[in-house]
Amino acid sequence: MTLNELQRIKKWHVAHRAQHPVEYHLWDAILTVWVMGWVGWLPAYAFEQFLFLPLCVLAIAAPGLYTSWRMKAHRAQKLRCDWLRS
Repeated sequence: MTLNELQRIKKWHVAHRAQHPVEYHLWDAILTVWVMGWVGWLPAYAFEQFLFLPLCVLAIAAPGLYTSWRMKAHRAQKLRCDWLRS
């Protein structure tokens, strides 16, 4: 995901925070995990804690994985996702 896409989704969540509080907090959690992945990979590599590198890669990919999961559920009409681009 690009930073513009992350920002667009975040702006939607902030604007609709009152109507969708769980979604807002879930997106904040996803972004927190994403930042933790970016911050954590260098120390994991520097201190030779290679066990944590796959977790950092997964954390870095978290926003893309979450949005693709939401898009799939939206298209299957299992949930409604207004912040996705059509």
